[in-house]
Amino acid sequence: MGCHLIKQTNEKDKIKGIIVETEAYSQEEEACHGYRKITESNKSLFGKPGTFYIYKSYGIHHCLNIVTDKESFASGVLIRAVFIPKQNERLASGPGLVTKTFGIDISFNSLEVLNNNSLWISQRDSILGEKDLIQTSRIGISKAKNIKWRWYLKNSRSVSKRIKGDRTPKFK
Repeated sequence: MGCHLIKQTNEKDKIKGIIVETEAYSQEEEACHGYRKITESNKSLFGKPGTFYIYKSYGIHHCLNIVTDKESFASGVLIRAVFIPKQNERLASGPGLVTKTFGIDISFNSLEVLNNNSLWISQRDSILGEKDLIQTSRIGISKAKNIKWRWYLKNSRSVSKRIKGDRTPKFK
């Protein structure tokens, strides 16, 4: 949360935004793609921590995940929303919009997050405290819905969906 997602678009241009919403998954719970077993399509989720796991959701759009924990154990963090300065605040306010905006597809699957020149994550600019984050249950899933493994930056207008009672911040 709060780190920068950066994609090199050509030799001199890049798109850069702040990660403002994430969800976590672990093979120990039913909503994880690695819950039942390793397959050809989910094998990168069981791979080296610090790599990308990209999958196609509903056959329509790609989703960007970072593999976490340890090898041979499926766990990852889905990048749900990114704020891109000087752009429409809703441009990347959902997992499919993130990958569409950044031009991310299955070709980035298994790529190391830090050791490449095309798509990476860099440090955040400031320290985040508990008051900056909202922790809530995940959305858009039918199993293990009540696990509170979704986080978003409270002050961001780019979050895909806020919890009930949490109003979108006003423009500054």
